[in-house]
Amino acid sequence: MLALLHLSDPGLPIGGYSHSNGLETYVQQGLVHNAATAEAWIHSMLANNLRYNDAAFVSLAYDAAMQEDLGALLQLDEECTALKVAKEIRQASQKLGIRLQKVFSRERPFLFMQQYEGAIKEGRATGHYCLAFGVYAALLHAPKADALQAFYYNAIAGMVTNCVKLVPLGQLEGQDILLRLQPLLTELAMVTLLPDRRFLGCCNPGFDIRCMQHERLYSRLYMS
Repeated sequence: MLALLHLSDPGLPIGGYSHSNGLETYVQQGLVHNAATAEAWIHSMLANNLRYNDAAFVSLAYDAAMQEDLGALLQLDEECTALKVAKEIRQASQKLGIRLQKVFSRERPFLFMQQYEGAIKEGRATGHYCLAFGVYAALLHAPKADALQAFYYNAIAGMVTNCVKLVPLGQLEGQDILLRLQPLLTELAMVTLLPDRRFLGCCNPGFDIRCMQHERLYSRLYMS
């Protein structure tokens, strides 16, 4: 449990606080402007984006690590790169993944992760955050369902924090959203245990469009 709490800690020094996943664009365009619209955005991000993208890749990377199948992990890395259409999101995913590996590789020198890191250094892989998370969750012996819930919680905690800063919302309003959406996290974790690969990459187009528009906003607080 402690290892999983460490892995999913939103306060890990990997730079997650500097990315809004397009929220900054939504706020500047007036689409997210109060607690209700912030909750709707977070709910949709979880159910219509993460479920079929990063969370699904966490689940599949977990399986690859359990089977010690580096080839499968490298294929997932290639797919993940191809499916991240917006440049900022693609780069953010890589940066967070590399930094996560640096945090854990110092005291957790797992051979399978070292092989993945070698492929990254050779240019055969990118090193996405969701894949590194899934691999470490497996290598740290976290139950898969718990690991997925922790991943979703890490994501929603970051989104709530960004909403409090950007919308802005009161701290209690942010916690209310977090509490109301906890049942959704459990539901999503269960359906992500065995993701259907046919639906990998499914996403509401608005998310990718707002992420692309973020690159050219007049003023920005976040990197993505």
